[in-house]
Amino acid sequence: MSWRKEQRRAERGYHHGNLKEALLQAALGLIAEKGAAGFTFADAARMAGVSPAAPYRHFRDRDELLSSIAQRGFEQFEAALTQAWDDGRPDTVTAFERVGKAYLAFARNEPAFYSAMFESGLPVDLNPALQAASERAFGIIRAAAERLAALAPPGTPRPPAMMMALHIWSMSHGVASLFARGDAARRKLPMSAEDLLEAEVLIYLRGLGFPTERRPPPQNGAAEPKPAGPPPVPPSGPPSGPWGTPK
Repeated sequence: MSWRKEQRRAERGYHHGNLKEALLQAALGLIAEKGAAGFTFADAARMAGVSPAAPYRHFRDRDELLSSIAQRGFEQFEAALTQAWDDGRPDTVTAFERVGKAYLAFARNEPAFYSAMFESGLPVDLNPALQAASERAFGIIRAAAERLAALAPPGTPRPPAMMMALHIWSMSHGVASLFARGDAARRKLPMSAEDLLEAEVLIYLRGLGFPTERRPPPQNGAAEPKPAGPPPVPPSGPPSGPWGTPK
């Protein structure tokens, strides 16, 4: 859902005491205009039409306000990636291409959320709710990488799924940050961002020796046959937190 639609609702709702939502939407508007580092707590209060002291009723400081925005962004991001992945239907390669397109679409259509999520420099590991939301979103790419790793032909070394997930995330994030943004940072290309990402991923998978052909749709609604081999082992230990870690 676009922050602009939420902003209109927040402006109406604030008259009934929805101060927290009004501040979130005010901050989103400022991020869209100036970037995640381009506004102050007082700026958000002024845009929301309240006193400089009012935001402290709901947020400790500007970082907590940004964390709330980033968390909401990751929740929407997770929903978009989950819908695109659709549990790998009708086949792994096709479904994964949809995930890439959904990644780029989110960066293009929700630049304010995307900036708060990835460009704010927030200490993600100090905010459990934000870290959990980011890990759930990353988990969609991790799950897709598990399926991709399982496609390795017999005798082909199978790279760790986590490594594949990080490689593919890096490609997606690079294309999104450089070319798929909806703001002034967007660059002109002789091809679409989607085509560029698809080519990168296909070259990467072929370099690993993986088949990249799309399979015919299963008959009678049957699921795609799963490659032989042991099921992926869930990761142990605390979340690794690769998403919003400041670079």
